[in-house]
Order: sequence, then C-alpha cells, then structure tokens
Amino acid sequence: MAAEAGQLQLNAFEPIIVHSLHKSISHLETACRTLTARCIRGITANTEHLRRTVEQSIGLVTALNPHLGYATATAIAQEALATGKGVAELVLEHGLLTHTQLQELLSPERLANLSK
Repeated sequence: MAAEAGQLQLNAFEPIIVHSLHKSISHLETACRTLTARCIRGITANTEHLRRTVEQSIGLVTALNPHLGYATATAIAQEALATGKGVAELVLEHGLLTHTQLQELLSPERLANLSK
C-alpha cells in the first residue's frame, strides 16, 4: 500500500515499507522459534513402525527392477498388491534372490544412494 503512494523513483514512503518488512520478519522469526520449542524439539522417529511401513511398500520393487527385470518386478508388485505380502517376502518365496543379496539391494544406504 505504501509503495502505491510513491511517485516515480522518489518514494517518500520507503521508511514505512522497510518498517513493515522488518516487523514481518520479526514475526516470522518468533513463529519459527515457537514452532521449534513447542513442536519440533523432542520429536523422535518410531523406527519399528517406519521399518514395517517400508517393508510393506510396493515401491521397493523399483530398486529391484534392474536385478529382476521389468516383467518379473511388475509381476512381484502385482502379487504384493493382491496378497498384501511384502515385496522382499515374495522375492524370497520365489527364490529370485538370496536373503543376503536382498538385504544388500534394499539397504537404506544403497536406497538413499549413500554407498558411493
């Protein structure tokens, strides 16, 4: 609003604009500190729940696609959807990979591309 009242390059209302901007940044800083203190600090991950969720994710088949082939990976994904079993469980049941190979391919470090 203050910028609209200015004329050409001579904006007599710049101090109002700067003051309002500073006030807004101050409010944002206070909000961030409050969010940190009351919401974020103390959060811990429920690792067991996260592990189970990842194990049941059909998205794991994406990491196995280069090793199983598209057709096999698709069949495993469809079976996982139909039966409710996990991708890793089905791969082991079908004997497509050994337990060791599967653990290596589905390791969090490898999936997050940290093993380079």
